[in-house]
Amino acid sequence: MRKPIPTVSASEILLAFDYGARRIGVATANRRTCTASPMKAIRNRADVPWPEIDALIEQWQPAALLVGLPGGGDNAAISAAAEEFAQALARRYSLPVTTVDETLTSRAARSELNMARRDGLMTRRIKRTDVDSLAACLIAEQWLRAQ
Repeated sequence: MRKPIPTVSASEILLAFDYGARRIGVATANRRTCTASPMKAIRNRADVPWPEIDALIEQWQPAALLVGLPGGGDNAAISAAAEEFAQALARRYSLPVTTVDETLTSRAARSELNMARRDGLMTRRIKRTDVDSLAACLIAEQWLRAQ
């Protein structure tokens, strides 16, 4: 007799965002298993790509959202834009939004992807969207470890 596949409660799902001027990396995380997975990167335009984010919120029904905030003086403009994005998410979806220090996550993501290519685990060329979605995943993992 087969056991039923356990369902994941919406209260266990989080979406993480790596906000950037050109792309927004997205990852999903599960509080129960303390795991995160990169999903995709959404092209960021002059206006926030709400239809694409709306679709993700509808699909995943997350309990909360995470937004990476870059640290350091050189990142003041993008940090302010990421903070504004986090506030807009909270207003639009009425979900808890937590900001997470994401200093160097994009570099760590690129390094991790380069190692995967070197080890033969990734055979195709690394795309910027790969870096952005993995950076969002690292933001989620960082938050999960801190809990």
